[in-house]
Amino acid sequence: MDISHDGKQILISTGRPDYNEYPYRKQSVYLLHARTNQIDTLWKDRLVDIQCLFSPDDSKLLIAGAADAFGQMGVKIGKGQIVNGYDTQLYIYDLNSKEVTPITKDFNPAVSNYIWHTDGNIYIVAGDTDYVYLFRYGKDGKISRIECPGDLVQKISLAQNGNTGVYTASDESYPTRVYTLDLTTLKAQEWADPQGEQYKNIEFGQVKDWDYNYKKGTTIDGRYYLPANFDPKKKYPMIVYYYGGTTPVERTFGGRWPFNLYAANGYVVYVMQPSGATGFGQEFSARHQNNWGKITADEIIACTKAFLKAHPFVDAQRIGCMGASYGGFTTMYLQTRTDIFACAISHAGISSISSYWGEGYWGYSYSTNASAHAFPWNRKDIYVDQSPLFKADKVKTPMLLLHGTADVNVPTGESIQFYTALKLLGKDVELVLIKNADHAVVDYNQRIIWGNTIMAYFAKYLKGEPAWWENMYRDKNL
Repeated sequence: MDISHDGKQILISTGRPDYNEYPYRKQSVYLLHARTNQIDTLWKDRLVDIQCLFSPDDSKLLIAGAADAFGQMGVKIGKGQIVNGYDTQLYIYDLNSKEVTPITKDFNPAVSNYIWHTDGNIYIVAGDTDYVYLFRYGKDGKISRIECPGDLVQKISLAQNGNTGVYTASDESYPTRVYTLDLTTLKAQEWADPQGEQYKNIEFGQVKDWDYNYKKGTTIDGRYYLPANFDPKKKYPMIVYYYGGTTPVERTFGGRWPFNLYAANGYVVYVMQPSGATGFGQEFSARHQNNWGKITADEIIACTKAFLKAHPFVDAQRIGCMGASYGGFTTMYLQTRTDIFACAISHAGISSISSYWGEGYWGYSYSTNASAHAFPWNRKDIYVDQSPLFKADKVKTPMLLLHGTADVNVPTGESIQFYTALKLLGKDVELVLIKNADHAVVDYNQRIIWGNTIMAYFAKYLKGEPAWWENMYRDKNL
């Protein structure tokens, strides 16, 4: 896990499955004294995994783990809730006194990276709603945000014995830049703009925040992208995007879901963050457990209707929706609950929670954070009643199902069986399988076809322009 700064001590972690006790895995952490080969056991058969690194003086450990990594001392959730294990928290462990101190219990952002620097401060990269910012835990025991450029901090490196750092960051309308950071003044300066020349003549549309007060105690954060030549007097088709799982849809530039590109093709793109996502506090993220669409579907439907009412430039008859993985499940499930969408696209979606639970690389292990203590034999209300496959007859929306044939996360059969059900029911459905693709499409040529498939499908149903889709797929043996 880590080596002490003087090279005399080594942290070692081992893990093993244990199917007798939730969450079905046990971890042990040891401290090896390199000169004597003596081994001290710090923790034996832990039920919640942790990651550890030494403090600059090697007297303490900085530990990352779930809110319940040390019992209830780091937990801040509602009554009856179960901790979301993906909402990472930080602790300090004193090697001499054995005392554990939670330092992020009252800190809503979700930790993704951390460095304990020789200046005595802990620098933290954390997701704050759909932003990713840089924070500092100071000697006074308080966490404060470092006001530096970039809405999405990606990577950071700090000089081991100096006062300078380097980090990369982007925002929703600009690709990655490189910045230097003075750790004394906390002033950042742009150091490199690798893609500046490529994008200097590109005009992007506006990106605006739009949050919806869904009900007391629940605000659904959102943002929307406008075409560059946006005219508020016109009516535009809209694409609604969400995940619905444990993480928010961050303000990435480009990537697998290039919202700017969709907007450039004449769509308003509305992105929302339903309950269950990290970065909004432990109570919000804990809503993911044993949810499987119960809360999120209602939020997405209500938010979409409210967005339409608040933005008359969107054509309510030309709304599409899209999601991938858990978001693909959300897309499938939504169509069993509403007919407000003119079409829907699900990539690598889960149609039967029980078959997903029993197969694939993530199946039962992911379910410890999505359906704790719930199994096909004791929670039919989740595994059957919340599965889109068992409500396929309720679907009225045309659907496109996309899936890689080598997906080890969500088995390809999840889309195939939903396609078969919808076909037998006489529904409007298409299935496109990406040969040898895993959970994400990474091959360059396949990504081009995959991206064009998405745009062609939306053009057919949201613009009334079927030619692109028909040219790609009609009467072709693929």
